[in-house]
Amino acid sequence: MAEPRYLDPALSVEERVTDLLPRLTLEEKAGQLTQFFYFRDAQEVPDDFDLDSLPPEHQVFAKQPAMVEEAIGSGRAGSMLFVKNAATANRLQRLAVEQSRLGIPLLFGFDVIHGLRTIFPVPIAQAASWCPATIEAAQAAAAREARAAGIHWTFAPMIDISRDPRWGRIIEGPGEDPYLGSAVAAAQVRGFQGDLGDGRIVAGPKHLAGYGAARGGRDYDDAEISDSELWNVYLPPFRAAVEAGALNVMSAYMDLNGVPASGNRWLLTEVLREEMGFDGFVVSDANAVRSLEVQHFARDLTDAAARAVNAGLDMEMCMFDPAFAHLPEAVDQGLVEEEAIDQAVRRVLAIKFRLGLFENPYTDETSSFDLAEHQESARMAAERGIVLLKNDGDTLPLDTGALTSVAVIGELADSKRDTLGPWVFAHDTDETVSILEGLHARLGDRIQVRYAPGAGIPPRTFPSVFDQMDPTIVATGADHDDDAEIARAVELAAASEVAIVVVGQRQNQIGENASSATLDLPGRQLEQLQRIVATGTPVMLVVMSGRPLDLRWADAHVPAIVQAWYLGTRGGEAVAAVLAGDVSPAGRLPFTWPRHAGQVPMIYAHHRTFAPQDQHKRYWEEESTPLYPFGHGLSYAEFTYSDLRVEHDAIAVGETTTVSVEVTNTAEREADEVVQLYIHQRYGSASRPVRELKGFQRITLAPGETRKVTFRLGPEELSYWNAAARRVVQDATTFDLYVGGSSTAETAAVLEVK
Repeated sequence: MAEPRYLDPALSVEERVTDLLPRLTLEEKAGQLTQFFYFRDAQEVPDDFDLDSLPPEHQVFAKQPAMVEEAIGSGRAGSMLFVKNAATANRLQRLAVEQSRLGIPLLFGFDVIHGLRTIFPVPIAQAASWCPATIEAAQAAAAREARAAGIHWTFAPMIDISRDPRWGRIIEGPGEDPYLGSAVAAAQVRGFQGDLGDGRIVAGPKHLAGYGAARGGRDYDDAEISDSELWNVYLPPFRAAVEAGALNVMSAYMDLNGVPASGNRWLLTEVLREEMGFDGFVVSDANAVRSLEVQHFARDLTDAAARAVNAGLDMEMCMFDPAFAHLPEAVDQGLVEEEAIDQAVRRVLAIKFRLGLFENPYTDETSSFDLAEHQESARMAAERGIVLLKNDGDTLPLDTGALTSVAVIGELADSKRDTLGPWVFAHDTDETVSILEGLHARLGDRIQVRYAPGAGIPPRTFPSVFDQMDPTIVATGADHDDDAEIARAVELAAASEVAIVVVGQRQNQIGENASSATLDLPGRQLEQLQRIVATGTPVMLVVMSGRPLDLRWADAHVPAIVQAWYLGTRGGEAVAAVLAGDVSPAGRLPFTWPRHAGQVPMIYAHHRTFAPQDQHKRYWEEESTPLYPFGHGLSYAEFTYSDLRVEHDAIAVGETTTVSVEVTNTAEREADEVVQLYIHQRYGSASRPVRELKGFQRITLAPGETRKVTFRLGPEELSYWNAAARRVVQDATTFDLYVGGSSTAETAAVLEVK
């Protein structure tokens, strides 16, 4: 009997899909559109274990793997997630290839957010590097590790613009700005996916759309976004990801302007496919199709499945009973046409063929990668994202030649797990370098480095579900005596020449389901800092967080402040290198740093509105200005900007010009600078923000070196979506141009567009 045509690798993807699709029953089609969580390897449960003896809520999870495996063997599952090793992936793949009727291989997805085994800086820290090449290299390394583990697809990058730092998932994204966010999105897609060859995985930008605008910064809450903000702020990173070749997009959980994103045809079909030209497949976020019923949008699961497919959603991510299992019933009821289901199945099958899974469904369990090379890349990426927020009187770098004693204070300084940050699931903390370890290694035996944990960090009021999956989680001990430990930390600082105080939040106090009502330092960390400063010992503050925290007191009283994020496997070495001056910090803030939670959301790209001269006095009791502006970051070098030129200072609508500036390193050491270009449209058919980022370059300058940096300004940079015209427009107007090292850049020029 001749082999089916869909198994012939000489045929095109389209030909193979066309041959395979009509062979599937409607139930099997629904299966190809279903992705199951796989919570654990069922082989870990002894054969004679009585699952029925467990409490009902535990039975559901314990029996889930067997349920999933039965679905795979019967052709009712097309994809798995949360499988993170090749052996388990191969075992499940054999069920699909060798037991199901048509032998269609599974597609394995996983949350490879900022590394798999080698952990790179959290995404917001990578964005702070303002270096697309560094970001692309980091995700390429993550892709190699993922493919070696049997993973084909990542639920990343997360490219939700976030303007409310109370939202926990700000840590996963590119910050507040659509231009920077678009550059970061494209770099991550290129890194993960490349040409989809060996060592590459499908990139899955998420969450379409507006998830970062959840009300009050509360994860999973709905979002109301104006058309202008949606098109000008929240959608551009997705367009950039699509243009970079992303083959998957994940829809969001929440309601967007009253319509749940996973059932929103305007969003998933008219905007994503017709407007942006996306031709890959769309997956829901976890249980988001079932949630269409929970959100009182769909009548029941059958209706939910039909609405999702009709909207343009191709695959359901679910834990237990999938809504898409009801698709045959939905067809019988006339809620969805089988042709719509076929279109979704085509997209899923096409990815499997493109990945070569029909020819090579199994992963080589002996495959490896250069771990040392990846860890070195992680160190370099960590160094590039560190932001020097403040440095009065050249407090930093440390004078390592004169120092004899250093006190290191703070539980986070000695926490390997917190150094990694959230969203890691296959990490090895034995390979992680904490800040304390990094300082010990860098400062050597000649400088005495002494440590005190100091103030404890109180746990979350509502525990994180992710903690249950992580045996390496750390917390302040129940027997921790805050009074005694703070006193010991203060005493140690007083007896040392320098105190390096590490403050911040634990990694499980930010991320998914980790929104915060306050930006305060948890526990008594501020009190401890105040008491240490009162000793008179010079203090360097290192902040470990993924969101801006309330540093008003520290900014007024501490001479040097470093934003260290959660830097990954080699994070402690990177912090030590910056503090010791081996590296001049050049990270720049990808968000505006507010003074207080009461100010948020606060963005640099606001409109002038009424009484702009009083912008700083919007609140009666405190300045309504940021503590640190967007794009801010200091250096151990000094840079000057001069000779700002506009190639053609008058152009017609639709034409392009270039803007150039001379940047000089006036210091006696090599350092990086991030050169940033901002525009402001003075008038037009709509008012525009006071400043908008439209170009940036990270450059390395030798001592005394001058370099000419050039930016392009054309219709792409000068146009915007206009709420009155309901389309993208470019006005004939006058633009103010600003170039410098942050969003407060003062070097200015003018461009006329006629």
